[in-house]
Order: sequence, then C-alpha cells, then structure tokens
Amino acid sequence: MKDISGFFKAVNLDFVVGDIDFHPRQVGSEIAVHRQGNFPELDKVNIALIGVKEERRAKNNRGCSEGPDPVRKAFYRTFRDFGNARIADLGDIAAGHSLDDTYFALSESVAELVKGKIIPVIIGGSHDLAFAQYQAYEKLEQTINIVSIDNTLDLGLSKDEELNATSYLGKIIMRKPNYLFNHCTLGYQSYLTDPEAVQLMASLHFDCQRLGAIQSSLIETEPSIRNADMLSFDMSAIRSSDAPGHEQAVPNGLFGQEACQLMRYAGLSEKISSLGLYEFNPLFDPRSQTAHLISQMIWYFVEGYSGRKHDFPFTDASQYIVYHVNISEHSQELVFYKSKKSDRWWMNVPFLSDAGSRYERHHMVPCSYKDYELACQDDLPDRWWQAYQKLN
Repeated sequence: MKDISGFFKAVNLDFVVGDIDFHPRQVGSEIAVHRQGNFPELDKVNIALIGVKEERRAKNNRGCSEGPDPVRKAFYRTFRDFGNARIADLGDIAAGHSLDDTYFALSESVAELVKGKIIPVIIGGSHDLAFAQYQAYEKLEQTINIVSIDNTLDLGLSKDEELNATSYLGKIIMRKPNYLFNHCTLGYQSYLTDPEAVQLMASLHFDCQRLGAIQSSLIETEPSIRNADMLSFDMSAIRSSDAPGHEQAVPNGLFGQEACQLMRYAGLSEKISSLGLYEFNPLFDPRSQTAHLISQMIWYFVEGYSGRKHDFPFTDASQYIVYHVNISEHSQELVFYKSKKSDRWWMNVPFLSDAGSRYERHHMVPCSYKDYELACQDDLPDRWWQAYQKLN
C-alpha cells in the first residue's frame, strides 16, 4: 500500500478526548488514533475513519466542514461490541489549496484503502465529496454500484452547473469513461424532488425509492444496500427532530433508529467497500444530538461488519439452496439462490458473454424472499428486469 499519511492531519485529541479516562471496553481505549507524528499502522485494520474538513461547494450549509470532531467525540465514548473488527482513526484531510486538491487527497486515500481491503468511513464535509469517493473507484478501474440515502436527487439544475453538493450525482453519471453500473437512491421526498429527475433515473434503469415506500417495509432496502460497493448518506435524509444538525433540516425523513438499521445492513454486506456520511453541521447541533446519532450509525455499521456471514461471493455451492422458477409470459427461467448461513437471497441474471469481465460482479443480484414470491406468481421482479436491461 502506498503511504497516504501525508494527506492527513492528526486528530485534535484536546477536543475529542479531553481529560476523560476511557473504560477499557470503550472505543476510545482501543481505536488506533493518528496522533501528532504517529500515523496508525494499517496492517491489521479493517475500518478506517477519515474526517474531511471541506465545505467550499456546500449549498446552504456552511459550517459542515467542522463535523468530524464532534462525531469522533461521541463515537470514542461508545462501548465496543465488534468482535475482532479493528478500527483506526486516520485523522483529517484538511481543505486543500484548491478544491481539486481536496478531491485528489480523498480519492487517493480511499483508493489505497479499498485496494488494501480496508473500509474507509468518511465523515464530511459537504456531499460533493461523494464525487471524490467515486473517483477512487475510477482509479481502480472498478465498475461499481452506488447507493445514496438522501431526501432528493442531487443531479443539479443543468449539465453546465458546477460540481457542488446538489449536482455531484449528475456529474458522476456523465463521467467518461464511466464506472457506474447501478445507482439507487433511498428515502427521497417527492415534494423536494423534480419529477423529471426521477423519470431520468428510471430511463437509465436506476432505482429511486421514496421515503414512504422504504419506511413501510425497511427490510426491502436490504438487498439494494447489499448490492452497493459505495454508500453515501446525506444527513438531511433524517428528520430534523432526530438530526437537527443541518442548515436545511426538514421535518420529515428517516427516524434515527431507521438510519441505524440501514447502516447495520451496510455493515453486514460483504460488497460495500466505502461509506460516506455527509452534510452534518455542528453549528445547528447545540446539544450534540446529531453527532451522537452519527456515532451510533457508525457503531451499527461496525457491529454489522463484525457479523458478516461471508456468503458472497459464492465459493461453496453446498451452502445455498437453488430455486428455478419459470415465468411463462416472458419465456424466462429465473434462478434464485438462498444462503443457508444467512437466509439471504440472490437472483442470477444472464448477460451476453461479450460484455466480458466488467459485468462479472453484477449478474448475481441481491434480492428478497418477496422477489421470489413474485416470480412464483408469474410476475417478473423489478430488480431482475432492471439488472437485465443494464447487462444486455
């Protein structure tokens, strides 16, 4: 692994720790911390916290660059229940001389960590930093799936709009060469979202799930999250009563416990290789309520990671029950796999052989028992059809 220590400043321990004596089983007593002149050894690290103090392209949320330290302060005070998961806090990427400098430092760091099988957990900073998070996979030439948890679609007002916190997704979609296979937005709110943006995403066979739909059956989001390589979470997706720390916080949104459950789904997924938590603004969080919620979201992510079942990618066929379902209307046989370890489901979606290895990781599509039930009723599941359209 290349040396990335030069991109980081040490953790401000005077603020984060102060004069507290941690309990032996609190995170703060065991986490490997970037101290002045002492960058953590990464050999046995599984998860690495990265603060990014950048907000130049924030939209109506000035102050979000100061988010990392209050989150650290709360997270260090939680108690470990993570098995053998090892966590390091690499410190902060400070705002560079130019915005591109910040993006470069973040994308290089994420790329090296992902390559080294270490999951970076990015604490922003404005949501445009997700663009740099995506650029890490460009550097690795890895075609990926992204899940964004947000109250709107950040496509921007026009293709000529500068890259910012509300246009970064449009910039990712338009990148050439493009390494985005699938995008899923969870929790968007219709009154905050241009309906033409939703139609555009549908025309690209990307998935958009409204807030009400996911709250009515949160478990149905699990396959979408399990399918992601990269996850970004805009804190404005959580209702203001649970997460006031955002200048544009709104009354409706996810409950705090729902956000934690989504993070646990993410931690359990063997596929997710980076997580970004963006737009937390401590200026609007006087009682540190949002900082505590984010720390608990990270806690649930790590707890999920420690409980991974290691049933993907498939290695031992005997660990799965295979179901074949014929869809008469489409003259199509669907093949489902159910893991004996976790009871999780996948669908095998056929693709043209000349598509090559680029799509090899994407033809086994995570799904739910509900998708299997639909197929048994002679109905083609949306997840299967969307994947088939993109693969072929």
